[in-house]
Amino acid sequence: MKYTASIEIALPRERVAQLLADPAHLPKWLRGLVSHEPLNGKHGQLGTKSRVVMQMGKQKFEGIETITRREPADLHEIPKGSVVHFDREIVVEGMWSVGRERLTEAGPETTLWESENEYRFSGVMMRLVGLLMPGAFRKQSLQHMQDFKAFAEQGKDVREETD
Repeated sequence: MKYTASIEIALPRERVAQLLADPAHLPKWLRGLVSHEPLNGKHGQLGTKSRVVMQMGKQKFEGIETITRREPADLHEIPKGSVVHFDREIVVEGMWSVGRERLTEAGPETTLWESENEYRFSGVMMRLVGLLMPGAFRKQSLQHMQDFKAFAEQGKDVREETD
């Protein structure tokens, strides 16, 4: 299963890249995050493997995230017109996924975030989930992007929401 989602954020690309890359901000916008801890390397750096635990409803998922691309490595003074790339691979029992994040300048103070996602499922249950609920994955990606936008632009923290 593959899909692409995108959103515009009313901040300069360099600021968006810095906010996305900062592990201290993850809990503020990544809804359902229980923990994100590097097993080797430094958070967000190329080759780093991290243990990620997410809670969605009553389901808890644990997987390993590997950073497969980060360009540029230094997120300060990014050359005008260049594209910022964050790519990661996540392996969870019964599922493999890859996310390719691209940040481009949509204007002097606006960033376009494009997120290309691919999922492969193994095992009967995960294949059924992928077959019967493909829209849920896209909806979850869009929710994360909207939560990041609200955090970046307005300082909203998903942990402070009341249901």
